[in-house]
Amino acid sequence: MNFLALDFETADYGPDSACAVGLIRVRDGRIESRAAYLIRPPRPEFVFTYIHGIRWEDVEQMPTFGKLWPTIKPMFQEVDFVAAHNASFDQGVLYACCESAGLEPPDVPFRCTMVEARRQWGIYPTKLPDVCRRLGIELRHHDASSDAEACAQIMIKVLAPQVSPRSRR
Repeated sequence: MNFLALDFETADYGPDSACAVGLIRVRDGRIESRAAYLIRPPRPEFVFTYIHGIRWEDVEQMPTFGKLWPTIKPMFQEVDFVAAHNASFDQGVLYACCESAGLEPPDVPFRCTMVEARRQWGIYPTKLPDVCRRLGIELRHHDASSDAEACAQIMIKVLAPQVSPRSRR
């Protein structure tokens, strides 16, 4: 299975307020590429700096989502799905950012590593730090690149029984 692990950080309560994104591409159970970007959200008000540490001053010179899209859009191609922890949040941010920028969102299904952790291993609570602690995955929570990498590692473990030994070479 080839997939993209994704994590957004947002500036405010609006789902179109992405201020950071982490993207990890996985091919045949191995991380193929990593990317992380700061994004200039549509409004300068930052409500969630206390969570992720990102401020308007950090992103005011960064590209908007619409300007960044041509760079990240190829990462959504040739993947079976997008993995995210609490996938409905990240999918909602992606769709809202695309809509706000007048872009067509990628036509790829999402899978939730939170749901998978419950189903596969019975992990509760299933916040990302809890799942990572249980699976021995390193995490700098609310850093988009670290959260996306952790999500990729979780999904790799979920899919491990489904990956044939031949495709792991």
